[in-house]
Amino acid sequence: MKYAQEITIEPVKLGDDGAIPNHPSFPLLLYRNVIEDDDRPVNILSRNNWLGAWHGAVAPHHHYHSTSHEVLIVSNGTATLLLGGAQGASMDVRQGDMIVLPAGVGHKRLAASKDFEVIGAYPDGRDYDFCYGYEDERPEKLDNIRQVPLPDYDPLYGADGPLFTHWQR
Repeated sequence: MKYAQEITIEPVKLGDDGAIPNHPSFPLLLYRNVIEDDDRPVNILSRNNWLGAWHGAVAPHHHYHSTSHEVLIVSNGTATLLLGGAQGASMDVRQGDMIVLPAGVGHKRLAASKDFEVIGAYPDGRDYDFCYGYEDERPEKLDNIRQVPLPDYDPLYGADGPLFTHWQR
């Protein structure tokens, strides 16, 4: 893992698009080229209390989580993701990149290499839901998002990590 001073973080503030709420305060954070080949991302996440790790892909439809933040580490391949809903930001990601999604931020896979894989996890191993931007779910989900606490640790760099430069209550 690269030292925090060596990495580039791209904060992306996404507004509510009427279907996907995104987070009212916290930007999405894209850490570029932070994971190196010999790193063990699941161990790093676990050490920083981002738990419930899974391996897989990003779904090919818009969705978000209203009860937890989420981290995605690109462990293999490349992809183009649409982040923030239909009017959101299209981003190319590759092996070694990490995305920290605040509760409410929409994400969808637009295209990917055949070997594309991510590792996902949640602060404190929080339970997460799947939300799709349906009008009837909106009031409850907006309330859920406001109640999700700030994580105790940056997923890679712990209590003093760069996440806390961008996310503050």
